[in-house]
Amino acid sequence: MAQNLTQTFVVVDDHASVLEGTCSLLQTQYPEVKILTATTADKVEVMVEEAKPDLVIMDLSIPETFGGLSRTETGLELLRSLLSNYPSLNFVVQSAHVRSLIRLKPMIDKHQGGFTIADKSLSSDQMLIKVDWALKGLLYTPPEMRTGLEVKPEWLKVLQLAFVEELTDKVIAKQMNVSERTVRHYWTRVQDALGVYPEEGFNIRVQTYNKARQAGLLD
Repeated sequence: MAQNLTQTFVVVDDHASVLEGTCSLLQTQYPEVKILTATTADKVEVMVEEAKPDLVIMDLSIPETFGGLSRTETGLELLRSLLSNYPSLNFVVQSAHVRSLIRLKPMIDKHQGGFTIADKSLSSDQMLIKVDWALKGLLYTPPEMRTGLEVKPEWLKVLQLAFVEELTDKVIAKQMNVSERTVRHYWTRVQDALGVYPEEGFNIRVQTYNKARQAGLLD
């Protein structure tokens, strides 16, 4: 699995011990590789642009800037930007929040480079397999991302605006530049996808929130 040609890896993780362990593991397997590291999202895109790495290994729960709060959404936004700007770059997402990647499934499915997902609970050997697959241009996603739930971007937007920003349907409609009727249509579609239907004695919005979190659509 080791590579003979000099390559560059970028490793992103805000936990020093995890970052050190990942780099040590990679350096042992790929002794000729140059490894660059980042602990915040704001450093990564410049690093990628300048270094033009062969592989990016990144956690999802990272802060935007030094001293900031680590959030899954920060990592997802960074990954969304990298996927858009570098369609052939290889990725390994190493995270305890891999279910949230369902939010980027359409982009992941279209990505031209290698893309593998490695839960942080994996053994070192399994992690290295995911690195090898990514470098070979392969796609690997967990079984729960391959079938079942299909969610459109506008549905995700409604969930984010309603449950993260706590906006009403009227304000959501204004922000999305659609009618309130369209927003209600989005609600019915995402609720159907999640298997959430009206039940007497239960608040359907609360049920939607709980199911969306379980499915990885919300943090």
